[in-house]
Amino acid sequence: MRRAIVLFFCLISIFIISCKGDKEKVDAKSTAGQKPSALSVDGFIVTPKFFQEKIEVPGTIVANESAEIHPEVSGRIVYLNVAEGKFVPKGAVLAKLYDGDLQAQLKKIKIQLALAEKTEQRQAQLLKIQGISQQDYDISLLQVNNLKADIGILQTSISKTVVRAPFSGQLGLKDISQGAYVSPATVIAVINQTQILKLDFTIPEKYIDKIKIGQPVDFTFEGAKQKHIATIIATESNITENTRTLTVRARVTNRTNELLPGSFVKVNINMTPNKNALFVPSQAIIPKARGKEIIRYKNGVAFFSDVTTGIRDSSMVQILEGIQPGDTVVVSGLLSVRPEAKIQIRNIVKQDTLSQ
Repeated sequence: MRRAIVLFFCLISIFIISCKGDKEKVDAKSTAGQKPSALSVDGFIVTPKFFQEKIEVPGTIVANESAEIHPEVSGRIVYLNVAEGKFVPKGAVLAKLYDGDLQAQLKKIKIQLALAEKTEQRQAQLLKIQGISQQDYDISLLQVNNLKADIGILQTSISKTVVRAPFSGQLGLKDISQGAYVSPATVIAVINQTQILKLDFTIPEKYIDKIKIGQPVDFTFEGAKQKHIATIIATESNITENTRTLTVRARVTNRTNELLPGSFVKVNINMTPNKNALFVPSQAIIPKARGKEIIRYKNGVAFFSDVTTGIRDSSMVQILEGIQPGDTVVVSGLLSVRPEAKIQIRNIVKQDTLSQ
């Protein structure tokens, strides 16, 4: 009896295992007959749009002309006309050094010249009647010319005792007083031409081809909300090696006299507008070891494309190369998508949604 029971349970176990194996085979065949489902992703349709890049860089206001005013000779100041902070025209007398000794020498030589000229005139008459030799007349003429040259030298020395403004501009603060003894190393004052100013700023190397002579730029400075306009007039002939930047110079007309040389300003540069700029959401960009790529949707298949990017903001990235207008770019599930895999677009993302 016990053997019959054991045999009964063995037959039941064999039957259960056999049924389970048949079911697994049926399930396997059923699964093999089904096609894998396409991965659902979000897409973005690339549409051209108007775009003008703007950059902000620091700049410095520089005087159009600036010079330290020094006397050309040493001497005592007998007249000083440095109006601190005032505008002076070109050629205005700022200081006069003592020249009494030079004037005395000039007066003496002029008297000698008058006598030498009379002697030369008498000997010229004698030479006509052969009363003297040609050599004697030449000696008297040489003396006249030498005295005239000495007068010219003294007059030049006297003119150096007068210090004049080299150009029209605004004077700074003076550091000397009348009666002081000065030398060519002494600074009488500093003059700056402030009606016309220069604006110096630097731009990154990648923007060099977008800077043109005559291009306007606007800038603001601390304490003033009004924008000022400057015009680019020149660029440096080389790029700064340490910073990889190019120095640019613009001209500013200081009509309101608000700007002062040395002021720090913020320069805003509007680049050439692009009417057909292409942008994609920033999450659509896949970084690689050497470059970047995106996934394009075409006829239900995923295609990976290398791209060259431009500027970016918080939500969008400019694409310079690698896509065309009208392309659909995958923006979600990027890690799950494989090249040439089947995908389907479940939702089209709009740019307005991304910027929120």
